[in-house]
Amino acid sequence: MEGKAMAERDDLLASIAATTADYREGDLAAPTPAHVEKWVNQFDAAVQVPILREMDHVLKKTYFSRQRTVGFLAGLFQTEKLVGPDPCAFWKNVKFLNIQKGGASQTQMLALFSKILKTKCGFEAAACGSNPSVYVYIDDATFTGNRVKQDLESWVIKDAPNSATVHVILIALHSGARYYAEHHHKGNILKSASDAGKNIDFHWWCAEELENQKAHTNTSDVLRPVRIPDDKTVQEYVDSMTHKPHLRTAGHVGGKGLFTSDEGRQLLEDEFLKAGTRIRKACPNLNKYQRPLGNMLLETLGFGSLIVTFRNCPNNAPLALWAGDPWYPLFPRVTNSDTAMKRFMAMLAKDVF
Repeated sequence: MEGKAMAERDDLLASIAATTADYREGDLAAPTPAHVEKWVNQFDAAVQVPILREMDHVLKKTYFSRQRTVGFLAGLFQTEKLVGPDPCAFWKNVKFLNIQKGGASQTQMLALFSKILKTKCGFEAAACGSNPSVYVYIDDATFTGNRVKQDLESWVIKDAPNSATVHVILIALHSGARYYAEHHHKGNILKSASDAGKNIDFHWWCAEELENQKAHTNTSDVLRPVRIPDDKTVQEYVDSMTHKPHLRTAGHVGGKGLFTSDEGRQLLEDEFLKAGTRIRKACPNLNKYQRPLGNMLLETLGFGSLIVTFRNCPNNAPLALWAGDPWYPLFPRVTNSDTAMKRFMAMLAKDVF
């Protein structure tokens, strides 16, 4: 490789490592250029630099560092449309829901927001909401909407008062998730409230809302291939599907402009799809829902989200980003261990807000 090309490659490796420097901080060693290079070396040599170029651009938009997350929450803390003229008075009367049935994300996001409350108001989330009419459900992100739907349906039926306002606060919200939570024909949070005879108003707040609904595939902000690559493993995977993939029409980068161009987007869609099908073939323990472009119950090529936060990579992201042995992941996932939680809390305790 010539000097100029080598320099660009080195710059991209360093840039991606810097963008993701606090990924699972306190739990893993900080990403290095060597770590990023070991990951990208698993792709064909001809596409390694193009992948690095696109991922460098994408991650600057989709990676939520702790600083970026705190910035969003600190801004929301004083958003007048939400809290009115006296933020501390508003939050003191809010009941923070800690009702998530699986995972540690809600507990960790609550701990993060509690530090902001302590700094700005002198009290923590646990001291709020002694006689509430306003409730907050906070989490890092929602992808399919299934978790927030199940959590809130259960709360509405069993524990919610007859009248309440619920603010759902997320770093990232996928449009299909909100639709699923509020309008799914087999049950949803609005129907649960109506059936229980309760008057519950839901409001949604997020740092980034991303389009992922099938009806808006062409303008979506997730990976949705425009073609099936001429690749034996991909062809075998597609041939095994009962329902053939719904493909995107070329020429769109999505409403959020996460990609440098449609060409750059298609590169990631093609290469992550090829890698994902190879990973599935090499990792027989992956269940059928862990699809090449990310976990999804519906039979598709995968969810295709590129959102990653400082605390974890969702399994709705392409397998090429997080799947393990024998693949080398760019973002090794944590599976909600007590040790990881303790390390997160210890890391948070050192933060100065």
